[in-house]
Amino acid sequence: MPSLTQTEPANTDMASKEADTASLLASLDATHTLPLWAQMTKLNPPAPNPRTVPHVWKYDEIRPQLLLAGQLISEKQAERRVLMLVNPARQAPFTTDTLYAGLQLIMPNETAPAHRHVAFAMRFIIEGDGGFTAVQGKRIKMQRGDVILTPTWNWHDHGKDGSGPMIWLDALDLPNFTHFPVHFVEHFSQPRYPAEDVDTSASPMVFPWSRMQPDLDSAEGNWVSIPYLQADGREVSKILGGSAARLDKDTSSPVIQETSSCVYHVIEGEGHSIIDGKTFQWKKGDTFCIPAWHKYQHFAGPTETVYLYRFDDKPMLKALGFYRTSEQDSDSLMSD
Repeated sequence: MPSLTQTEPANTDMASKEADTASLLASLDATHTLPLWAQMTKLNPPAPNPRTVPHVWKYDEIRPQLLLAGQLISEKQAERRVLMLVNPARQAPFTTDTLYAGLQLIMPNETAPAHRHVAFAMRFIIEGDGGFTAVQGKRIKMQRGDVILTPTWNWHDHGKDGSGPMIWLDALDLPNFTHFPVHFVEHFSQPRYPAEDVDTSASPMVFPWSRMQPDLDSAEGNWVSIPYLQADGREVSKILGGSAARLDKDTSSPVIQETSSCVYHVIEGEGHSIIDGKTFQWKKGDTFCIPAWHKYQHFAGPTETVYLYRFDDKPMLKALGFYRTSEQDSDSLMSD
């Protein structure tokens, strides 16, 4: 065994080094610095690590609450009467780490007052008749299944004629503004911005379900996904993108794993998705989210065709060079 005289210097040197290291770390607060080596794994993880989790929002549970809010909260009180779809692992405005979703209600003879904001919005019409949204002076009639765009900084308001509620799914890029503090809202001087009726089928702001469903049905395959694109082939925005899909009864979609996060809404049918090995049941009216890098696959039930609406952050990720799938060769991501 080594003698005490042989080990004492080594122990003394180690104790001195540990004391000096502790003193160094304690002194960093005064210089507003931190050691990267202590957080290297956290800041450079081996795989994408979203903070949100998969979740299904059940429409038949939320709809009664939304209608009750319609009785209790006026449009003047609310400005926008919305129940936000908040991810269980985070607070509002996070539906996923980059996407916000909410269910908005407008009742007969109401006006959701005109405003404009930096955030980009897409709206999927879930139910109702007689509703409209006016975007930058163009009044668009709402029809179930339609997708209506509200580009950044466009004046817009919503209204409702006839009886019964009008409900739609809002999609916005609000979570990004927790990192980029540049979002703000301007209110118009009057409840409604001056607008004229336009032909819904001809407006670049709307993608009618009456055109999308026949395109899905005429395409070959048990699983078909068609993106919403502008007339020139560009994405609907630089940040958010959207698509619609058909899944034949008793069939499944391909397995997907991607850095994009997404929100799905069930237009028709019922089934389930397996997301990172867990099963999530859904049916018509439900909305569910899939965070980034969660492997998933959709399965339609045995009785009817499933139609799905999706919005995602893929345009933003592609523009930044962050989009990839698990099928890609990592060398293909290298840039010159």
